[in-house]
Amino acid sequence: MLELQNKVLERIAKGEPLTETLETLCRLVEARLPGIQCSVLRVENGVLHPLAAPSLPKHYSDALDNLEIGPLAGSCGTAAYYGVPVIVTDIASDARWAKYRALALPLGLLGCWSTPVISGGKVIATFALYFSNGRHPESHDKEVIETCTHLCAIAIERDERTRERERLTYTDALTGQANRARFNEVLHGLQAANSDFGLLLADIDNLKLVNDTFGHGAGDALIQTVARRIAAAVPRDRTFRLGGDEFAVIFDGIGIDELTEHCNAILREIKRPAQCDRHVVFPSVTAGGAISGNGDARQNADIALYHGKSRYRGQFTAYYPGMGTALTRRFRAIRDVGIALAEGRIEAHYQPIVRLDTKEIVGFEALCRMRTASGDVVAAAHFHEAMLDGDIALQITELMLVTVAADMRRWLDLGLPLQHVGLNLSAADFHTGNLQAKLQEHFTAKGVPLEHVILEVTESVYLDPRDHMIGEEIGAFREQGLRVALDDFGTGYASLTHLLTVPVDIIKIDKSFVDRLIHEEPGAAIVEGLVGIAGKLGIRVVAEGIETESQVSDLVAMGCVLGQGFLFSRAVDFDTATELLKTKGQRPSAEAGALTRVGV
Repeated sequence: MLELQNKVLERIAKGEPLTETLETLCRLVEARLPGIQCSVLRVENGVLHPLAAPSLPKHYSDALDNLEIGPLAGSCGTAAYYGVPVIVTDIASDARWAKYRALALPLGLLGCWSTPVISGGKVIATFALYFSNGRHPESHDKEVIETCTHLCAIAIERDERTRERERLTYTDALTGQANRARFNEVLHGLQAANSDFGLLLADIDNLKLVNDTFGHGAGDALIQTVARRIAAAVPRDRTFRLGGDEFAVIFDGIGIDELTEHCNAILREIKRPAQCDRHVVFPSVTAGGAISGNGDARQNADIALYHGKSRYRGQFTAYYPGMGTALTRRFRAIRDVGIALAEGRIEAHYQPIVRLDTKEIVGFEALCRMRTASGDVVAAAHFHEAMLDGDIALQITELMLVTVAADMRRWLDLGLPLQHVGLNLSAADFHTGNLQAKLQEHFTAKGVPLEHVILEVTESVYLDPRDHMIGEEIGAFREQGLRVALDDFGTGYASLTHLLTVPVDIIKIDKSFVDRLIHEEPGAAIVEGLVGIAGKLGIRVVAEGIETESQVSDLVAMGCVLGQGFLFSRAVDFDTATELLKTKGQRPSAEAGALTRVGV
């Protein structure tokens, strides 16, 4: 018995499959007790499931599968029901075998001893010995049974722990669906086998709005509702929650038309109103899908989803070849910037804003730069596509707020003549609803007065006729003393009449106008007129993209006082910006006069 025990324990320690381990146990017992046949049945939710019976016919084990335990359920069902050993020496006459003797007797099985396997106070299995003759167990039989039930308990307990670890590894805790790890595993298997399949990727619309409005309890309930409705429409083992508001569904052997039909049906099912933490919510998801055989199905479905989120909210978008040219570029940019953010390769650089007549630095514009893995610095223009993604834009802004606030505090501590730093904001920053709190959190907490901060917003964002909320919020910022610059003026919706109705403190003339500063050219007339009107309205003007001394002369002649561009400096890192402030920063002068200290 010690040899048997060691062999079985070795298999358990090696993590061999439960069925193989228990079949080995049965064969070892059968070799030591000639004339008997072994069986191990698992007990789950009051029913029996065969685990091992290497010498019994398959049809016999199949007949016992899903058999309910009870007081008259043969030797094993009865032992599991009462939790005590059941010794039957004559199957033909024992009442507990009345319903099952027709299965056993034709096989020459005349007796059956069954012992419950108990773990944690409950029956988890039965260990049975079948005989071709009827007899009662002797002392050495009892020793075998005791050893084997103990080994069965160890093997099953280990299997349950393994299954629970696997469940936790591959199951989403909130919805009970398979998670991203399981999705990646299944998808990899399908791709490795060159299987035909369709893939749906879906994002819940407005989950953040539900969280912000009704609380995270309602948001979690919305996620669970969507998960249930997706699972009800497709096989459960093919639905996945990838995290956050993301879901995936895999369809085996399906074409694009069938995929579209299935996905539209899922979206219709999802859209029914739902009670989420005592609030009525109208769920909606945006979905994209693709089939295998047209390239990388995962990437293509991502492209389709991204396309849908840009244009067809709440609908399904199927991928087609050629869809991805611009979207792929944007997708890759988002991926690259996301990786750079995770690896700490997004930095703040500073381009000086100078007084044109003296070349003194009156402030900086904080600009985002990405450092590549090889150490090269990439300007934001090269990953502009990524900034169109709301999540990326918010992460960039958060990083810039933290970095710029810390840098400004250091400049102030050094006693440098810091007047202001401009921070670029996107539409996504205003839609979060907590921008004011973030400014207070990062700048006030660092002891940097907000009078040193200028919010820069492109006119295409600020003056977008489809979004009045941004203008209203900027107006509220100005009432609290914050200054606002209208960036890239002249490239979007702006006209001179807007300066009468839109509250701004500074306008930044776009480089495209500065490039056209040629005598008697329309560009020069526009800039001169703009500088004059802005001056009368009390609005400061900064000319962007200055590259030549000729442009400086023309701008000064027109009355423009401030500018920035490569002529003075490119955007530089903190250390270089510090040296520029030390040597060229505009300091207060004892002399009186309007131009003694000019800033924005």
